[in-house]
Amino acid sequence: MKMKVRKAVFPAAGLGTRFLPATKAQPKEMLPLVDKPIIQYGVEEALAAGCDQIIIITGRGKTAIEDHFDHSYELEKLLEEKKKTDLLQIVRQISAMIHVAYVRQKEALGLGHAVLMARELVGNEAFAVLLADDVVDGQVPCLKQMIEVFDETQCSVIATQMVEGKAISAYGVLEVKPADDRFGGRLFEIVNMVEKPKLEEAPSNLAIIGRYILTPAIFDILAETHVGTGGELQLTDGMRQLLKKERMYAYVFEGRRHDTGDKLGFLKATVEFALQRPDLGEAFRQYLKALKL
Repeated sequence: MKMKVRKAVFPAAGLGTRFLPATKAQPKEMLPLVDKPIIQYGVEEALAAGCDQIIIITGRGKTAIEDHFDHSYELEKLLEEKKKTDLLQIVRQISAMIHVAYVRQKEALGLGHAVLMARELVGNEAFAVLLADDVVDGQVPCLKQMIEVFDETQCSVIATQMVEGKAISAYGVLEVKPADDRFGGRLFEIVNMVEKPKLEEAPSNLAIIGRYILTPAIFDILAETHVGTGGELQLTDGMRQLLKKERMYAYVFEGRRHDTGDKLGFLKATVEFALQRPDLGEAFRQYLKALKL
């Protein structure tokens, strides 16, 4: 029987130190792009891709995420009394959109450890991992594109994008070989992966971004993988071991990725999403044109 991807895991236990002091008392995943928290973009992407179960790995100080996806009875009652039906509908849609389960990661011990924390809730199924920092704006949701690949290959799939020059050293980088002509030449078979190589040592210009579909075999491997740099369990180390046992694919997704974990990337994403808004776009565009830059 073919495996189906129904569960999406969101590691969200990191401290978000790059956005201090804004993240001193609120999770970085709750920083808004215009008027929607970063993590909600990822959750909506997972839902649009057909996932019906969301698993969020949280840590200390992350209760705002749980509150966001829960009912807010006081707010709903207030909006109802003031007859603000449009806002009431928005608030209710958030709490009604998904079934969410939360797992507490007591220590931030790396992405691999965060994924391993979801083991009991995922079970013996293929699953998706989405890093909320990577917001992907695409006509077809990035994860939906990847699930189409998985449905056909039944192998783990990693989203990748081409990164040129020295910037490649900030990413995990894939060594690949051509796959067949399925998916318009966007599909590659992974040979190896290297974490943050020097430019001259990078095996390609294909960088790993924060979207993964993994088979359940990754859990046994992560449980046996030794901690790496900084005493953390790295997902890349686990995937490298998985590659020795199973075929894995890289998929060059269609869409624009915004790195909202970076201050400049966050600002760029805010501008671009604001310009797309029917209620804000034109007025904001005129404002930007009027600036003397």
